[in-house]
Amino acid sequence: MSKMTMLKLMSAAVVLLGLSACGSSGPQALYGLTAPVSVNTSASAKNVQVLVAAPMALQALDTSSIAVAEEGRIYSYYPKVAWADTLPNVFQAKLIETLENTGKLRGVGRPGQGLLIDYQLQTTIRSFEMNINGGTRAYVEVAARVVNDRNGVSKASRLFRAEVPTSSTDLDEAVDAMNVAADQVMAEIAAWTLKVI
Repeated sequence: MSKMTMLKLMSAAVVLLGLSACGSSGPQALYGLTAPVSVNTSASAKNVQVLVAAPMALQALDTSSIAVAEEGRIYSYYPKVAWADTLPNVFQAKLIETLENTGKLRGVGRPGQGLLIDYQLQTTIRSFEMNINGGTRAYVEVAARVVNDRNGVSKASRLFRAEVPTSSTDLDEAVDAMNVAADQVMAEIAAWTLKVI
């Protein structure tokens, strides 16, 4: 075997080892959120298009890590797992899906999708975590605001929250509980949005 061939093989081995190391340092499982299929609302269909802006969040929640909140709002994260994208991106996608599932809007989308926007739905994720202060529970809290995109006037704002008790901090149970809490919040945001636009 020539010296050049040996060097090429050694280089390839180094690259493969590097890729292997990168793969092992990432999450071993990715989790998503569900979106409510039906929303309890008596609102009539609206001939409007709604843009769902990217949610705001503190840096501790603007991540793909799955958060645990302890006393004094100290954040830690479940090891070796993550949301399928950053939490704000996952929440935005499922909130859009929730509004689409109502069948009551002419159009729903995110920035850059070419909508002729009538209203913006702006949200801030205040809490989205497994909370272990005095018991274990999934806790989701989101502030929402509807803005008339034609004139920039804020139509309404409201705070939505939900908590779902759990028997432990087991990851699967925690993610299931966070999904239930998020479903409740997203359904309430969708019903409220349809009411105020």
